[in-house]
Amino acid sequence: MKKLSVLSFILTVSAFNAQIISGTIISKNENQPISYVKIGVDKKTIGTISDGRGNFSIDLTGLDPQQKVKIEVPGYDLYEETVQNFKKNDQQKVFLNEKTKTIKEIAIKPKKLVDKNWGVKTKTKSVLYFVNPAGDKAGFMGETALEFNAKKRSKIKNINLNIARYTSTEPVMMRYSIYSEKNSFPDENLLDEEITVQLTEDMIKDGTYTLDVNDHNIWVKGKFFVGIQFLKAFNGSIKISAALFKTGFIREFYGDWKKMTIAAPAINIDVKMDKNGKDSKDDDGGYADDDVSQGWMADNSKNIEEANQSIYGRNDSAGKYLKLKDTDMYYEIYGEGEPLVLLHGNSGSIKDYYQQIPVLAKQYKVIAVDTRGQGKSKDTSKRDFTYKLFADDVKALADELKLDKINIAGWSDGGNTGLEFALKYPERLNKLITIGANTFPEGVEEKLIERFTNQMKQLNDLAPEETFGERRLLKIMLTQPNISKDDLNKIKSPVLVIAGDRDVIKPDHTEFISKQIPNAEKKIYKDTTHMVPFEKPDQMNADILNFLGKK
Repeated sequence: MKKLSVLSFILTVSAFNAQIISGTIISKNENQPISYVKIGVDKKTIGTISDGRGNFSIDLTGLDPQQKVKIEVPGYDLYEETVQNFKKNDQQKVFLNEKTKTIKEIAIKPKKLVDKNWGVKTKTKSVLYFVNPAGDKAGFMGETALEFNAKKRSKIKNINLNIARYTSTEPVMMRYSIYSEKNSFPDENLLDEEITVQLTEDMIKDGTYTLDVNDHNIWVKGKFFVGIQFLKAFNGSIKISAALFKTGFIREFYGDWKKMTIAAPAINIDVKMDKNGKDSKDDDGGYADDDVSQGWMADNSKNIEEANQSIYGRNDSAGKYLKLKDTDMYYEIYGEGEPLVLLHGNSGSIKDYYQQIPVLAKQYKVIAVDTRGQGKSKDTSKRDFTYKLFADDVKALADELKLDKINIAGWSDGGNTGLEFALKYPERLNKLITIGANTFPEGVEEKLIERFTNQMKQLNDLAPEETFGERRLLKIMLTQPNISKDDLNKIKSPVLVIAGDRDVIKPDHTEFISKQIPNAEKKIYKDTTHMVPFEKPDQMNADILNFLGKK
């Protein structure tokens, strides 16, 4: 049996105008202030959080008198009162019933428990959730959550948060929550006591902050959500890694939870799963993403981990640098024969082709390139990136290696660069393979462009020097390429146009590209997103080899 305190609120309100309510939140049992209590208005984004001494102020100007004020903190019963009644007294004390809960002991033999890790594991520094008090004073304390699905009863041991960048002159206050699920959204907080941390930079190891919650005895089964919320303003900013094409959830105070179908925060959990528990056919579970309406989502965390562990992109025996103006461009060469240049996507690197290089290098001289400003390639210029500039870099590399003609396989941004190369240096191109390429920004799904636009706004709020490289990489996708129908008509080299049937490149846009290029073939991969080289490596390798081998 666990007995929790009674919560009392002493509100000191200005007698002149009772629209702004100020006060102090105090625990009646302990007669001590309660820190970091959430105070808001039901179904509204209006709210605040008490400070370390329990003090708060909330503006209730213009609200419907019957609207509900909600105040909650784990370990205490939820307090609800109408705005009208909440503002009546200068000194009001609200007593909450003690929250008591009988904890049912769970007896499971140790041998029946297996270790699992579920969730989003990416440590990318290019797709990010931003926590920036200076740039977003009203909304930075909003809550972010990720959905999970435990097919069998499981105990949460650790909650891991991948942080790409931490900048703060003081500890950052965070609260963790575990929510039940209702109608595919977070519902009630399952915790009986709050989990609050003061995050400092030295607590982040290898880009991850790991919170040990083993002693909290959190058992879950079915769908649930892990949420994080920042509790007070701080001098700095935090960037949380995020995975594109996955679903995250956000809300401000007691506003409705909303789905972010373009990206999910890099939250993952270590669990002990009851392997012998009764449930469905699957014995795993883990990250849940039910929003398949757009069809863009797939869990590529395994591929990303494998790519990071591969030798590609960090092979000293195969790698070299080409020094160009403002750029040291890194590349690796594998195999012998006709040259085939591999170009990765935005914010990617050579390692993204870890499943292609060993296969293609058996028949071709594979030249894998880190595009300037990405991977191991440096860029010291202050100018905007363009796909034409990237094409010039490819031409410079071909000159350096004394290659009269090259083949190019480009994924995403790499495919856009390949198209620009075909237009600018037609005499130097043999054949081109594009994977998920576009010829103008409108060829990309609107919601992805919306996501990038919002991210650009957030980046602009941060220190310009810190975010310059990231802003360049976003800007090129928002403004380029600008290849017209007439331009495509001019490409004479054979081109293989590849895309997934669930790609972020609009299907009619892929069709447009393949129809306007005179010597083009089209391949659409079934049940495949934009991540074709990860998801369908064998099919893609076979198609590339077949296409290049044609006379």
